[in-house]
Amino acid sequence: MASAFTMRSTSQHPLLSAPADLKSFRPAHPLRLQPVLPRRRNAPSMKNTLAVEQEVEARVSILRIGTRGSPLALAQAYETREKLVEAHSELAEEGAVEIIIIKTTGDKILNQPLADIGGKGLFTKEIDEALLGGEIDIAVHSMKDVPTYLPDGTILPCNLPREDVRDVFISLTAKSLAELPPGSVVGSASLRRQSQILHRYPSLKVVNFRGNVQTRLRKLGEGEVHATLLALAGLKRLNMTENITAILPIEEMLPAISQGAIGIACRSNDDKMANYIARLNHEETRLAVACERAFLETLDGSCRTPIAGYAHKDEDGNCVFRGLVASPDGTRVAETSRKGNYSLGEMVEMGEDAGRELISKAGPGFFDW
Repeated sequence: MASAFTMRSTSQHPLLSAPADLKSFRPAHPLRLQPVLPRRRNAPSMKNTLAVEQEVEARVSILRIGTRGSPLALAQAYETREKLVEAHSELAEEGAVEIIIIKTTGDKILNQPLADIGGKGLFTKEIDEALLGGEIDIAVHSMKDVPTYLPDGTILPCNLPREDVRDVFISLTAKSLAELPPGSVVGSASLRRQSQILHRYPSLKVVNFRGNVQTRLRKLGEGEVHATLLALAGLKRLNMTENITAILPIEEMLPAISQGAIGIACRSNDDKMANYIARLNHEETRLAVACERAFLETLDGSCRTPIAGYAHKDEDGNCVFRGLVASPDGTRVAETSRKGNYSLGEMVEMGEDAGRELISKAGPGFFDW
């Protein structure tokens, strides 16, 4: 497939000037947290006081969105807010939708692999707690960060239209993984990427490489690694596709479960919020995500097990699924595929059946990393 992205020379590479942290991130629609009323030199009259109180009351949020604070997480929250406003006229009033940033454990601990500090649930735990505690009304997640189980009292009935699921290669010194010299260091926090890289290119070295997109690009620009891999979906949502060196075909790098999909959760007893987000659901994406998550759940996968999977609709309207498990060093890889009707029940069964097959293929002890 021809790429719409072009390679830039090292001297022109945009990641050298990419924002390093959230302070330099400026979304298209600035975030309004809480209204700040102007100070008055003189004590307000009763009439003015009443007007101020009415103004505050008018600005009370109808809906509070909980999200992580990374630039990508905020971009996803803004996308959700815009879709809510388009679907519900009452949410178009200024201040009707508030975005609340919640710092998660996964955001706080960046010097250790996820597998060593508890796994992917560390990016959702605090947000789930805020949802159940009534501090927020809905939660916006990257679906690949969401564990296969949901906390009691929450539901996740909505997925936004899925972005491109592919991974991209980014380097200042090579145009592809194949062009990296033996011994080159590739930075990635993903065991899925690590195993697939080492399976094809065992002469390369993969090191733990965590942080948000801007941080990883800065580290690459500073020479900590020779290359890194990122999700194309995230770069597109951040309008940072100019950093891409090459897009990796799915045949070479199978994506993470639910990569490119955004999920919106609410409390299971909150019909008002469920109705708000129902209008945003993209059913084709929801079914594909359900298939992939059924595969992951059957494998009982953790952050210590490289697992990849992708379900999509083909030109005939059928579901095509491909799944993979591997050893972290890439020396052992087991794959399978399925094809069937694009319906929830059959797709969930496809994912589960594919998972059972790979458990059988892998044999005892394969998942005990």
